[in-house]
Amino acid sequence: MDKKYSYLFQNALIFDGSGQAPYLSDLALKDDLVCAIGKLNQEQAEFIYDMEGKALAPGFIDVHTHDDNAVLKSPECLPKISQGVTTVIVGNCGLSAAPVRLSSAPPDPLNLLGTQGDFCFPNFKAYVQEVNRVQPAVNVAALVGHTALRVNHMTDLYREVSDSELVAMKDELDECLKQGAIGLSTGLAYATARQSNTEEVIELAKVLGANNGVYVTHLRNEFDQVIEAIEEAFSIAESGDIPLIISHLKCAGPDNWGRSGEILKFIESSPYSHRVHMDCYPYAAGSSTLDLGQVDERVKILITWSEAHPEISAKYLHEIAQEWGLSQYETAQKLQPAGAVYFSIDEDDMKKIISHPKTMIGSDGLPHDPHPHPRLWGTFPRVIGKLAREQKLMTVSTAIHKMTGLSAKNYKLRGRGSLAVGSFADLVVFDPEKIADTATFEKPISLAQGIEQVYVNGVKSFAEGKSQGRNGRYVAGKKKSHNLINQT
Repeated sequence: MDKKYSYLFQNALIFDGSGQAPYLSDLALKDDLVCAIGKLNQEQAEFIYDMEGKALAPGFIDVHTHDDNAVLKSPECLPKISQGVTTVIVGNCGLSAAPVRLSSAPPDPLNLLGTQGDFCFPNFKAYVQEVNRVQPAVNVAALVGHTALRVNHMTDLYREVSDSELVAMKDELDECLKQGAIGLSTGLAYATARQSNTEEVIELAKVLGANNGVYVTHLRNEFDQVIEAIEEAFSIAESGDIPLIISHLKCAGPDNWGRSGEILKFIESSPYSHRVHMDCYPYAAGSSTLDLGQVDERVKILITWSEAHPEISAKYLHEIAQEWGLSQYETAQKLQPAGAVYFSIDEDDMKKIISHPKTMIGSDGLPHDPHPHPRLWGTFPRVIGKLAREQKLMTVSTAIHKMTGLSAKNYKLRGRGSLAVGSFADLVVFDPEKIADTATFEKPISLAQGIEQVYVNGVKSFAEGKSQGRNGRYVAGKKKSHNLINQT
């Protein structure tokens, strides 16, 4: 005879994702749902765990990833599932694996997602089907990359779009949204999109508005003109009457340090602020391809890979420059194309931004880097263990809300991001006293501590430091949640 529940967690310290204080209770799963919360000590289940006060939280949602192809090529998704991440948002910074139709190597920075052969999804529907066929360890929701649309419809990315090209881009975006895309992302700071004027993006934003989509942007400028870039993002979102999410909000570069208060006040004072949110990672360094425009001798730059000099990896630009007897700029030129970690963020600015009520947590990790930024493996435990538990920058409940309930609401992931009867059974079991990141800039590939079990759609997907079953699926923002079941 079948047991009433699949899993029963007794005596758990439940963080429900709302930001409210945790409470002690029992929680039961049946198939892919949370089906009961309350006093369940007399109930039967296939598996019963006495949590002894260990924490139980909704699975974490990584709102800013570049895992588009990684979820298919490495479907165990160990860098994410080992942190307690159960859902990833892909297609950020204007870069998406679908829809992309390439006739040559992907241009920088689209190459962050892979080589030409990795871009095998000419339409969005094909990507959704492949995610569901592969069934990675985590759920996937995808944005359409603005640069991807430009690649498909323009012969020259380094100019403004023509009227006919823009019509084609709008039509394809509309098709993608109807096939399950949750919104559009832009990366207007990158050379492949820098020639896009505001009006081009406004026209695409109107398509989002007609399809209940979200606009996510890597700002045109994160340095001295960051306020002007935020103003542009506001105007785009307002024109489409759509929600705005600012990616990895920061004050980049030494000349910009200390401006976080000014930036946050500017966002708060906007009449559109009620529809604006942002994401942030808990490090004072970012990572991308090596950009000559960001070479600044006041900023440490760690080279993560170089096609021209593959022997150079995990070395600082200033050290290589000394060895070669060149300036850092000349050295960077010789290394191209390459990847880099930029120590261009002030720690206090990062803390102000990440602790703001509108800020969600996104790793912005680059899974294809041979020597990745440690945020790929450590972002979520670092927020809970270091920023919340150790530094008291926020409560653990608030930290979890920033990576669960707040994220699910802003990306319209119905049934995710909360522990409530009727929600999907994505959850993480962790030790609140031990959870911590271990990945460093010197040793970035390292499992976090304190994550004991992770479940995705009711299947145990990580335990004892190892990947287990895979039960991820593509999750479209417009899906309706399950009807509520009885609450005990």
